Amino acid sequence: MRVGLAGLGDIGLGAHLPALRRHPAVRLVQVADPDPDRRSAFTARSAGRADDVRVVAELAPGGLDGVVLATPPWVTPELVVRYAQAGLFVLAEKPVATSVEAAAIYEQLDDEQRQRVQVGLTYRHDPAIQQLKTWIDDGTLGTPVLVRAHIYDEVFRPADVEHTARITATLAHGTPVVHEGAHLFDWLSHLLGGRPESLDDAWARRTRGDLQAPNLTGARLSYPSGHQALVEFGWFTAALPRCELTVLGDRGLATLDGFTFDLRLTTADGDRQVHFPGDRMTRCFDRQVQRFIDLYDGTRKTGDPSLDDGIAALHTAQLVARSAR
Repeated sequence: MRVGLAGLGDIGLGAHLPALRRHPAVRLVQVADPDPDRRSAFTARSAGRADDVRVVAELAPGGLDGVVLATPPWVTPELVVRYAQAGLFVLAEKPVATSVEAAAIYEQLDDEQRQRVQVGLTYRHDPAIQQLKTWIDDGTLGTPVLVRAHIYDEVFRPADVEHTARITATLAHGTPVVHEGAHLFDWLSHLLGGRPESLDDAWARRTRGDLQAPNLTGARLSYPSGHQALVEFGWFTAALPRCELTVLGDRGLATLDGFTFDLRLTTADGDRQVHFPGDRMTRCFDRQVQRFIDLYDGTRKTGDPSLDDGIAALHTAQLVARSAR
């Protein structure tokens, strides 16, 4: 599969690029970024690899079978539509847009074009999420369950000018719930049997007056079969609480470490630790590339996760964000 990568920021260089290079069925043909410094950094970083890759400002569809868009969510929608309409397979980073209104552009795609889009809800691919789903579905934890999700990331480090500028720009396009919620609300729908049936309450806080959006947000949501979720999202404080997800039922408690994805199960029979080989990022990005290949060769008939999955997660995140304000 001849693939182009658009976006040479942290997630593009640090996660998508290595995963594409690791897969034997992928030939990286182009990388693109509008920032000349990032293009130069890629060239310098790749000098010892003898890569035959065109480094350009913008991907050209000719000679490509698919594109990976590691682009900001205020840029991604237009690019998805452009490349899908050009006949390419598209793997697009989450969130699929900064708002439901901005996501309306996807209505320009016909069914065949939509099916060729896979959304980078990367961590749904992790075996830890599948194990959690098994414990919920088979009654190991009891039912219904209460999920408590504390999604805290992006420490405020003023000395790191690039990181501070990137997160400040991101906050200008929405609260952390829009960005981090893309993953979490996709997991919750996957784990709990569908989209939330109601948003029961929500809140938001801004820890500094100079921030362009609240950097702390939380909500309580009701899901099918009586399941409930208490969720919190936080960015840009000097210290952050532990990032983890717990699932509590009458018969047991499961805890997912938000960074390693190690699992702990506690029941009347005792404690059980579950550790999966390798690191979370490598596991998930490799599985994501394989599903992209499966979509290209026809093994899968639609993106997994699909564009509809990405838009559904955005709907929930936006509902929380707007209700909190």
